[in-house]
Amino acid sequence: MISFIIPSYNNLQHLKNVYASIKKHEPDAEVVLLDDGSTDGTWEWIQEQEVIKYRSENRIGHTILYDKGIDLATNEIVGILHADMIVGPNYAKNLLKHLKPGIVVCATRVEPPLHPPGKEKIIKDFGQDFDTLDVEAFEAFCSQAQDSHGGEITRGMFAPWILYKKDFQAIGGHDPLFAPFPYEDSDIFQRWILAGYKLVQSRDAFVYHLTCRGHRWNEQVGKDDDYYKIVSQRAARNYLRKWGSWIKNDEYQYPIIVPKYDIGFVVSNCGIPMLEILEPWCSTIYIHDDYNLVVPDYISKEQPNTQFNLEERIRPYNNEKQNEILVSFDASKLTQQNFQVIQQLSEIIKESGEIGSFELDIFTINIIQMNEYQNTLIKL
Repeated sequence: MISFIIPSYNNLQHLKNVYASIKKHEPDAEVVLLDDGSTDGTWEWIQEQEVIKYRSENRIGHTILYDKGIDLATNEIVGILHADMIVGPNYAKNLLKHLKPGIVVCATRVEPPLHPPGKEKIIKDFGQDFDTLDVEAFEAFCSQAQDSHGGEITRGMFAPWILYKKDFQAIGGHDPLFAPFPYEDSDIFQRWILAGYKLVQSRDAFVYHLTCRGHRWNEQVGKDDDYYKIVSQRAARNYLRKWGSWIKNDEYQYPIIVPKYDIGFVVSNCGIPMLEILEPWCSTIYIHDDYNLVVPDYISKEQPNTQFNLEERIRPYNNEKQNEILVSFDASKLTQQNFQVIQQLSEIIKESGEIGSFELDIFTINIIQMNEYQNTLIKL
């Protein structure tokens, strides 16, 4: 038996569709529906269904609700779905045949052309919203594709996925640092790999992924609403603070692990605008400029957006520098082009492979030690 976890915010019609697809194709599955403070009648409808149900009075986001739903699930195997998905025939069966303890299995998304192409998905138009959704055509496609690709797997990882509940809980679940969303998935995928889990994609377990306007889009499909822009930027900055580099995946969206080093920036000409750009990319930043004129205003603005202690991360230039790698530069010379060095710094250090100091563009890089810390981030 399997439990499907589905949070939703103001997406009642989408939620009805995904629930109907589960009842049709996986009638024995347990369903956990979680309402993220919706105002469109979602909670009233959920209460009428034979499901495990939960409501947050305020919007707290999918990051928290996935974990809450998995805690509430009564089966050993759990899987997440987005409210703007529907499952196809043999969905659970074709995932479960690859599942064992220590393995995470993800499905194959079929998406309309407004989504970008990729080797991990299939672009095919069965409707772009619930008004144009052609369920029969999607199901016919699934049956035909399953006949020709039965049992095929590739390496890849993205939502939706299933795994054993104990494997999810062993690493502490999603990191609330990324609440309400996004990037909680990229974080947990890396942690699974670092914990030694095997991540596979079933190429014959299909979901159709529409476009969930209530979660992300404004009235114009494909254009992010203001709320999504704000939380996305905040989550991205916290991802950089945690991992020290940006998300990297292969052509199948399988995560590529980049080393996490203890890097300190030693920066001159670093006013608030430049501090805002640089601070997330390092463990510590030491600034030449008048600390009391620059840092308190930045911390006042930015501290509510992160769990990291910014007073520890931002220090005066004359403080003792205890980082294992120091990168010194003049921020007034930073350009879009040489900023790529900062974006690729962990990989550059890894490739250098040597203790010592060297110059690269405007940067002086002093490698004192090369300890890697990504494994310390596996468990919450």
